[in-house]
Amino acid sequence: MFETIIGLEVHAQLNTKTKLWCGCATSFGATPNTNVCPICLGLPGALPVLNKEAVHKAIALGTAINAKINQKSIFNRKNYFYPDLPTGYQISQFEVPIVGMGEIVIDFPDGSSKTIGVTRAHLENDAGKNTHEKDYSKVDLNRAGTPLLEIVSEPDMRSAEEAVLYLKKLHSIVRYIDISDANMQEGSFRCDVNVSIRPKGDTKLYTRCEIKNMNSFKFIEKAIKYEVNRQIEAWEDGVYEKEVVQETRLFDVATGETRSMRGKEDAADYRYFPDPDLLPVIVTDEMIAEFSQIPELPDAKKERLVKEFGIPVYDAGVICSTKEMAAYFEEMLACGISGKAATTWLTVELQGRFSEGINVTTSPVSAKTLGIIVKRIEDGTISGKAAKEVLDYLMENDAEVDAVIEKLGLKQVSDDGAILAMIDEILAANQDKVAEYKSGKEKMFAFFVGQTMKASKGAANPQKINELLKARLA
Repeated sequence: MFETIIGLEVHAQLNTKTKLWCGCATSFGATPNTNVCPICLGLPGALPVLNKEAVHKAIALGTAINAKINQKSIFNRKNYFYPDLPTGYQISQFEVPIVGMGEIVIDFPDGSSKTIGVTRAHLENDAGKNTHEKDYSKVDLNRAGTPLLEIVSEPDMRSAEEAVLYLKKLHSIVRYIDISDANMQEGSFRCDVNVSIRPKGDTKLYTRCEIKNMNSFKFIEKAIKYEVNRQIEAWEDGVYEKEVVQETRLFDVATGETRSMRGKEDAADYRYFPDPDLLPVIVTDEMIAEFSQIPELPDAKKERLVKEFGIPVYDAGVICSTKEMAAYFEEMLACGISGKAATTWLTVELQGRFSEGINVTTSPVSAKTLGIIVKRIEDGTISGKAAKEVLDYLMENDAEVDAVIEKLGLKQVSDDGAILAMIDEILAANQDKVAEYKSGKEKMFAFFVGQTMKASKGAANPQKINELLKARLA
């Protein structure tokens, strides 16, 4: 039996307006090589100037993961040579990062949790982007110089599932505190996955392989599982030392396999040395006080929702899983509805109607609209069944809730006189069943409720029916 050891290096692009060392824009999708200047092109004599907003966002991240903020950190030159790195080196933090040891708690479906250590989070600039055609390559340097926070975990994860839970929690945190848009499709949140195995009970760390530049939770899980199986098979076949070497691997989406890309460098290969053009970063007490004022985090919000509204822990976790979902829920509550009803209609009814690619940010039904639907159930205007018809209609049509209720003829009858007239007619026509009920056959009550609902064509308020029937049969 083997144990899996996983550590993750997450690269989160910071959502500053300008790059880390210059005033060029960081906007995604611009015409290639237009958001560039002598600094991000690495031209001789161009000197970098640190973007202070990136420092502020690093402080916010450190606060969110209960990490130590180092009040003095330095930048180093990390030397390597690729077409997308025009300077021939990356400016990064090595010996002393701005954010030290921290932690992230992951939650399992069974309600248990686990704390994953965060080794460090350091500032550095992103490289450009290579695209490869049939027989040539192109480089776009718009991304070169974009500020990154590299968030490095401890090797505390023991399965692909744990790794994905960690990434989802971290993704949620950086979105909640608004330091990154974390758009995985655009590469704003990507990670390198380090995987190794060892016999269960062994404490030694064996050779790790790094799977580079992953930007999909689904593919990260698949890549880890494949790589673990590859290493276990090599061990069992007696070729572990030959086939499992320290290297960088890529995940092939088409085949579901990892394959070798290049040998993995050690720190010495990068020839780190302090950048001579940059002074140490000094974080003052005042800066920590100001930029550690962060919004309510997902775990704190989840705990509050459970206490305030009596929502099940699992449901609260679903609601707080993303910043957008939590905001949608709270906008629903602003309509004056109960937390439990809002939870059901958001997590079950609305999400159950989403097709692939649709979520709360692209939903045709706004939070206010769904809140009004629930409000109409709670004020007795429509039944729960009718509300589902209203929601179905609004998923396909742009209209006001009350107008749809009128259009579809779904308003409940709550007038005592009208309902009593129906009840009296049903009781008069079923005297034998009334006698059965009064002799102790209480199941007959459901018969009378059903007959009244049928007589009203489903429009009568069920609560009113129950109240008035009990009074008549007393």
